[in-house]
Amino acid sequence: MLTSKLESILFVASKPLAVKKLVKVLNIDDKAVVVALEELRTKYNHADSGIILLQNNDEWQMVSNPDNREAAENFLKAEVSGELTRPQLETLTVVSYCGPITKPELEQIRGVNCSLILRNLMMRGLVKEVEDPANLLPTFEATMDYLRHLGLNSLSELPDYDKLHQHENIVNMLNSSPV
Repeated sequence: MLTSKLESILFVASKPLAVKKLVKVLNIDDKAVVVALEELRTKYNHADSGIILLQNNDEWQMVSNPDNREAAENFLKAEVSGELTRPQLETLTVVSYCGPITKPELEQIRGVNCSLILRNLMMRGLVKEVEDPANLLPTFEATMDYLRHLGLNSLSELPDYDKLHQHENIVNMLNSSPV
């Protein structure tokens, strides 16, 4: 059960995570976390796996197998070229008007999982992830490149920004959510 939880966390995090952070999130002994991480490494780190588990000092990350680099790069190039999809535009709009915002808050507003969309928007340089030491979850916000692309000096120049940034319905929804 612990390995399953760690596997899910590493998958959705898509960045290196310290054992200390995993211990805090799971409220479990650090030795148990390390043993489970080793089990995952055994499960994934072999030639016919598309995913491997990397360890650098105290940090662990689930990544694509370096042997598949060319296929992954071709996929990513196709993902970041072309126009934004409707879900990407919706997500970017919510981040623009409600940011900084956590992924669960964003998903509460949109009603769908936004992991891949956020990844794509970050790869395009439109959204950035900001670590918040006070909170467990990072927040997402629009980038300077996004502002520059729109020809804006600030997000407050977006249409109806003051009215929508702290809209009563959104604030009430986020305050009542279990996130």
